[in-house]
Amino acid sequence: MPTVTWSRLGGERRAAVVAAAEAEFAEHGFSRGSLNVIARRAGVAKGSLFQYFADKRDLYAHITDVGSQRVRSHMEAQIRVLDPSRPFFEFLTDLLDVWVAYFAEHPRERALHAASSFEVDTDARVSVRAVVHRHYLEVLRPLVHDARARGDLRADADVDALLSLLLMLLPHLALAPYVRGMDPVLGLDEMSAEQPALVVRRYVAVLAAAFGTGAPQTLSTVHFRGEHVDD
Repeated sequence: MPTVTWSRLGGERRAAVVAAAEAEFAEHGFSRGSLNVIARRAGVAKGSLFQYFADKRDLYAHITDVGSQRVRSHMEAQIRVLDPSRPFFEFLTDLLDVWVAYFAEHPRERALHAASSFEVDTDARVSVRAVVHRHYLEVLRPLVHDARARGDLRADADVDALLSLLLMLLPHLALAPYVRGMDPVLGLDEMSAEQPALVVRRYVAVLAAAFGTGAPQTLSTVHFRGEHVDD
């Protein structure tokens, strides 16, 4: 967590440090990210960074939190627009479409997401994934529990398993359309403009079949941008 000194720092200086750290960690990740470069770009002494944060990992976790807050704010606004009281898997399809579109339009957020997902330093990866997962779960858990209360999920549905699958699916959909080799099975290595939306529907169909109360969805029963999608 940032120190008291950080909280007393002027807004412009904090913004400069955050911007410099985001750029460096997005490009190089934690292990190869340079505090010297961050300090130089932010216009502060390297020693000042250790007055603001306990260590490099603490700075990395804070930058992850700042980026996650931006993504979360956007998605929470979209959730309100999409109306989460609708049938859960219909709503989830639209939500995942919005999620994919967000990372298509925000390469900096995508790079930070990749840095946290692919980090080789175990302690750093655990620290930043804990931050990311906290934001995910604070948003997803109420949605899933409300869906169960409405009867959109089977009474015996393992909601923790569903949440765990969503925790794996979200970073995958944020990155797979842009990182070759992550998902060759569903065609994201040969991506067309429509492919991510089709993949979303295949994933949701599997989740609906496993956890939902209705008949399993297939590609022939879902709609893409208002048009029927055939098998």
